[in-house]
Amino acid sequence: MSTVEAPKIEFPCAYPIKVMGLATPHFEKEVVSLVRRHAPEVGDEHVTVRVSSNGNYLAVTVVIEATGLEQLTVMFEDLKTHTSVKMVL
Repeated sequence: MSTVEAPKIEFPCAYPIKVMGLATPHFEKEVVSLVRRHAPEVGDEHVTVRVSSNGNYLAVTVVIEATGLEQLTVMFEDLKTHTSVKMVL
């Protein structure tokens, strides 16, 4: 029986982070601010936002220049602590 290994990420690389949460007035700005703590080079051109069909949720995607697994791990933990965040991918 063979085991399938997860693909290895080669750093640095462009890495999209999708954050889904409640559609509060400041959600997008707060998510981008949290991401910039770990990836200060993120500009407005790296951010896309989609609103759910009922308008209750936002999906904010931020493409960062990931430097390593530690950066991603700490960033994901930081994002998960935000009260309006429901999921981080």
